[in-house]
Amino acid sequence: MIEPEASQNPVTVARLQVEAIIPPEKRGPGWDRHWRELEHYAEAAMDWTISPRD
Repeated sequence: MIEPEASQNPVTVARLQVEAIIPPEKRGPGWDRHWRELEHYAEAAMDWTISPRD
């Protein structure tokens, strides 16, 4: 199940929309892995933390 706090990830939002249309029996092999990889890449791209300057 997808975590509620992950819903800020644009890939997770897209995944939920797509999975609302595509039934599980129509999803191919690697479906979950594909989405998890994309979600991870999007999370990494959104990490704009900067270490404080001394």
